[in-house]
Amino acid sequence: MAGLFERLRIIFNAKADKALDKWEDPRETLDYSYQRQLELLQKVRRGVADVATSRKRVELQANQLDSEMKKLALSAQRALEVNREDLAREALTRKSGLQGQLDDLMQQHAQLQGEEEKLVRASTRLQAKVDAFRTRKETIKATYSAAEAQTRINEAFTGISEEMGDVGMAIQRAEDKTAQMQARAGAIDELLASGALDDPTNTYKDDITRELDSLASSSQVENELAALKASLGALPSGTPSVAPQVGAGAPRVTEATVTEVAEIESNGGPSAAPGSQG
Repeated sequence: MAGLFERLRIIFNAKADKALDKWEDPRETLDYSYQRQLELLQKVRRGVADVATSRKRVELQANQLDSEMKKLALSAQRALEVNREDLAREALTRKSGLQGQLDDLMQQHAQLQGEEEKLVRASTRLQAKVDAFRTRKETIKATYSAAEAQTRINEAFTGISEEMGDVGMAIQRAEDKTAQMQARAGAIDELLASGALDDPTNTYKDDITRELDSLASSSQVENELAALKASLGALPSGTPSVAPQVGAGAPRVTEATVTEVAEIESNGGPSAAPGSQG
């Protein structure tokens, strides 16, 4: 049973770690670490300030004791001048007690000064480390942002490649369908030409029929051209040509004939034939 719970704990921790890794942003983590280092540096600087304050307070106390000791020494000298040895002894006794206090203060001052120097050196080293971490942090953030942008670009290119692949497949399918339709149309033409299939509209003609129709049309054109040449050769020179009417009916009067008739009417009637003059 204990082994089962241990496996469940390991699985849960693995799942949780994977989920956290998915949501973790290294840039935010670096910024948080940098903020924590700044807070630590601020605490060290505050400690340096506190030690310096304590050292200054000890210095003030030592100066005050030194001033009182000088006063007692002066008092003892004046007491001896007036033959008051007892007062002089009392002043010197007090001065000796203050000297012990001053020695203790000077010892504390030396300790505080040493601690202050250590904290100042530690603060300087920590400041250098924080500055180096900040530079490293910005470099890592810039690299991560560039990698993230490159990943997005690659994903975009991947999507475009997939879309172009789909387009290529669509083009291939269209080409296959076009070839299939062309093959089907060619097969139907062959069946119609062979007579295997009937054309209900009678519009389909095979190659031989089309060639025969073309020859017949050319022959008809040549015959009509020869008839026109013959009719033109049978007329006397100077006689206006009358275009033959295609099909049944009277011949069509040309523009030259109409002009000649108009000139005759304007001269007073038709002129006599050359044989009747006389």
